[in-house]
Amino acid sequence: MDLSGFIVQILNGFAEASSLFLVAAGLSLIFGVTRIVNFAHGSLYMLGIYVAYSIVQELGNSAFGFWFSLLLAALAIGVLGALVEIVLLRRIYRAPELFQLLATFALVLIFRDAALFIWGPQDLLGPIAPGLDGSIKILGHYFPKYDLVLILIGPVVLGLLWLLLTRTRWGTLVRAATQDREMLGALGVNQAWLFTAVFALGAFLAALGGAVQIPRLPANLTLDLGVIGDAFVIVVVGGMGSIPGAYVAALIIAELKAMCIALGTVSLFGIEFDFPRLTLVVEFIFMALVLVFRPWGLFGKEASVSRNSAPIEAPYRPATAPFKWFIAVVIAAVAALPLMSEWLPYAPVLALDIMVAALFALSLHFIMGPGGMHSFGHAAYYGLGAYGAALLLKSAAFSMGLSMAIAPIIAGFGALIFGWFCVRLAGVYLAMLTLAFGQIVWSVIYQWDSFTGGSNGMIGIWPAEWLSGDAYYYFAFAIVIISAIVLRRLLFSPFGYALRAARDSGLRADALGINVKRVQLVAFVIAGIFAGLAGVLYVFSKGSASPEIIWVGKSVDGLVMVLLGGIQTLIGPIVGAATFQFLQDYFMGITDYWLALFGGVILLIVLVFPQGVAGYFKEFFDYRAAKRNQALAASKE
Repeated sequence: MDLSGFIVQILNGFAEASSLFLVAAGLSLIFGVTRIVNFAHGSLYMLGIYVAYSIVQELGNSAFGFWFSLLLAALAIGVLGALVEIVLLRRIYRAPELFQLLATFALVLIFRDAALFIWGPQDLLGPIAPGLDGSIKILGHYFPKYDLVLILIGPVVLGLLWLLLTRTRWGTLVRAATQDREMLGALGVNQAWLFTAVFALGAFLAALGGAVQIPRLPANLTLDLGVIGDAFVIVVVGGMGSIPGAYVAALIIAELKAMCIALGTVSLFGIEFDFPRLTLVVEFIFMALVLVFRPWGLFGKEASVSRNSAPIEAPYRPATAPFKWFIAVVIAAVAALPLMSEWLPYAPVLALDIMVAALFALSLHFIMGPGGMHSFGHAAYYGLGAYGAALLLKSAAFSMGLSMAIAPIIAGFGALIFGWFCVRLAGVYLAMLTLAFGQIVWSVIYQWDSFTGGSNGMIGIWPAEWLSGDAYYYFAFAIVIISAIVLRRLLFSPFGYALRAARDSGLRADALGINVKRVQLVAFVIAGIFAGLAGVLYVFSKGSASPEIIWVGKSVDGLVMVLLGGIQTLIGPIVGAATFQFLQDYFMGITDYWLALFGGVILLIVLVFPQGVAGYFKEFFDYRAAKRNQALAASKE
């Protein structure tokens, strides 16, 4: 491409950056003040496009009507954001941060089905702004007039936000809340309404970022998860809570994508490099590089990623005799399901899915609960195990047994490489780096058509004849039970105690001679191996593998399973996986809007059982036992 073409692509990057900045600025404000990682922020962007489309159809016949419609749509979603904060989020500010994430994920499901119900499944492309149709010629290339206006919107909004945050009392309070919320409350500031105002402003910015896209981007139901990844990347790269940083990061990422398109396919030393393919992953590669060399982001503060002590939790206790009997009964019931297939034909299939999901959730819980390391990209190791087994069986012509033995090692090796970088970070920065590595793995598998099958995936991966019929069910059942026992034993070993010590207080663990990073890296590898084993069981149970099993949605599913069951208990991931798979399967069979119903149940669980289902019953029985002991002690006196 000639120089003039590059300049036009740079202008395209500026136009895209404006919309990305609006979304990321709102997310940065919300996180900076409320400390909530708002997974539903992408849904507000999506709803902004849909609402703007509907209002423009009524009012957009003139230039004033068009732009007023966009502003009105953003205001409407801002009000929705305020209602969400008042009705839901105020109730869970004291809950663990991950449960707040779970609540906002439930909103994603509810908002998506709400959009499906109101606007239907079809894509909706809005009209161009009156007076801005057509293009102008720049250096021999045509450039849309509307995109020129978009280029100006980003700096204008940046300037207005700067004035709001630095020249008003409200902005001073927002910046104070970002630095020290407790001190702000001690000074008598009404934090509740400050949080509501910030959430409303963040929702307004997200919706405005979507609304201005209606002439360029059709409204559809996949925009929520698509844009939230971009927004997280921009916020983390720019520095959490930094509005100028968000704008600079949006510019860099948009320009990187634009340059990949401009370069096209380039031949170097006889090798073809298809740069447009990198647009799917270049932002995550850039984020990974930034976090490795500057963990606090381009404009962030180093103190923001210091390894603070996690809340100290009660130590794990050996199982009681009644609980062991309960587990034995459950194991016997699950083992008997194939024998009852005549009456419950679908039960063994659902049970097998729950087993695989439980092993995946157990592997994630191993680093989240005892390790205190939150991963948004754990599906990478699940996918490496699944694709490793499939490629060894189909391409290398290995036996099923050898493929199943080697594939988890491949996943563990991937966890070793990624974990070496990840364990140097903490909190949301660690989570985002795991997301970056997960998306890199997904992109490679999605685009390597000649090796992995690309978007079509791989098929025909079935168990050997000796595992046909019910034999594979019992084989997988045995693998999952053995894996659960091994993981439990590890947590009661000296390594497990060292891992929990590193979680509770890294400084004290260092002082005791524990190599914190080494312990956490080993935990990362162990979790990767068992996640890969879950992927192996999955691919042989379904006979196929596709890139969807590595997509960020699969990692979020794992998070939901762990949190539904309860992160403080060892049985929690299994309970969460069973609850998740059963509810999802049941709701899919009774309504087309099962996502909203599923999201509503998740919200109910978060509000009623903030410690998870298994965590709630653990606390309940512990309370009953304590009361009995008190009564026994009183009777002896």
